[in-house]
Amino acid sequence: MRKLAPFCLLFLLSNALFAQAKTPDEVAVDKQVDALIASWNNHNYDDIANYATEDCDWVNVVGMWWKNRREIQYAHQIFHEGMFKNVTLTKKSVHFRAVTKDVMVVHLLQRVGAYSSPSGTLYPEADNLKLLVFVKKAEKWLLTAVENVVVVEQAQRSNPVNKMPKQD
Repeated sequence: MRKLAPFCLLFLLSNALFAQAKTPDEVAVDKQVDALIASWNNHNYDDIANYATEDCDWVNVVGMWWKNRREIQYAHQIFHEGMFKNVTLTKKSVHFRAVTKDVMVVHLLQRVGAYSSPSGTLYPEADNLKLLVFVKKAEKWLLTAVENVVVVEQAQRSNPVNKMPKQD
């Protein structure tokens, strides 16, 4: 029995590690997610061409729709010179789903620090959920679409999926 316990522990640990292993494409996309977060935390989007397509679309958390990389970079820079000047993002989790060999949908759960809007409304630290669409161009994964929502914790408790019966 004593010899079996270490083997069982090793088996369980190896299964846990392999279950969390990312594909090479997921690793590459995750690095691009990290680059996006670094731009935010550095409050500088000069490197956006390294991780976003020229025709990238971005819908922000309040419904502003920016229709290309130039607009996305400009809008972010303006906001980071003001209300987001000292605000950081923290990556909480990332979920990858390959749609085709050249398209990947990513859900990024992130924590956004507290800030004040241009109108003076104070927003507390909160979770945001980003839907990111990446495309592979010339063997490089690039962001081509983003939509961002605030996760309303109170509403999450009423999500019917949380009470959905389990399937066997």
